[in-house]
Amino acid sequence: MKFLIFAYFGVVHLLSLCSGKPIYKNDVSKRTFQEVKEEIASYGDIAKAIINLAVYGKAQNRSYERLALLVDTVGPRLSGSKNLEKAIQIMYQNLQRDGLDNVHLEPVRIPHWERGEESAVMLEPRTHKIAMLGLGSSIGTPPEGITAEVLVVTSFDELQRRASEARGKIVVYNQPYINYSKTVQYRTQGAVEAAKVGALASLIRSVASFSIYSPHTGIQEYQDGVPKIPTACITVEDAEMMSRMAANGIKIVIQLKMAAKTYPDTDSFNTVAEITGSKYPEQVVLVSGHLDSWDVGQGAMDDGGGAFISWEALSLIKDLGKYLENC
Repeated sequence: MKFLIFAYFGVVHLLSLCSGKPIYKNDVSKRTFQEVKEEIASYGDIAKAIINLAVYGKAQNRSYERLALLVDTVGPRLSGSKNLEKAIQIMYQNLQRDGLDNVHLEPVRIPHWERGEESAVMLEPRTHKIAMLGLGSSIGTPPEGITAEVLVVTSFDELQRRASEARGKIVVYNQPYINYSKTVQYRTQGAVEAAKVGALASLIRSVASFSIYSPHTGIQEYQDGVPKIPTACITVEDAEMMSRMAANGIKIVIQLKMAAKTYPDTDSFNTVAEITGSKYPEQVVLVSGHLDSWDVGQGAMDDGGGAFISWEALSLIKDLGKYLENC
């Protein structure tokens, strides 16, 4: 079995040295629950060896220090950016220096979007600069921006009920946070649903369980046959404020300016390294993360951490070497 580290737009994969039983066709295992339980229990010493090396041994803090060096020196790594390509080359060189097997780059095509300058200002009932971030793949506004009255809604259902009020307005979604999977649909689909009822733009309450007046960007998706409108996220606090204003019948006017632009897909690489096991070398265990990140932070957790943890898994296996081969 192999451990494969794969870093896409730089990803990182893994393949296992210690042998489990072969994988059967159609992913159907012929082992009983007790057999699986006993096999897992048999790895106790191996698990302790890995933990001791990673937490108490020479590998202590290694992955953190590797990650810190990359994010400190390269910074944000937006898909299609020069910073991403620099990070990929650094990762490629690091994996080679680490002595891993079959380190190579796989050519891929990736999206290229840039946010440009952007701003949102509430003009009525008072002047208030709104913290905002354009959503990934959003189109921009005209250079003079879009100035329009706001319609605040808390759900897609409410938007449909008030569709006649939405035409020519900026729709603000103040959707309650339920959980990520349910709430994120307002980020991915909010612009499309607002465009269907004639809105000029949409702003979503950031998809977060709490806020420190910080907008939270992410990808959004357009739909064929539906007009594309600019879309951005705002803070929980501003969404709540506008919701209170609207509930009191106060007219809200916002000016939104976004210079976002999507360019043709560009060339990049997946970054791959392996450790080939002594048994079942044809089997693969894959661990990965993505080196690209949003442009408004260092990308240490999303997803530098995932990529570097994957690399660390290979390094730990390599460091334990003969011990694992004999397990």
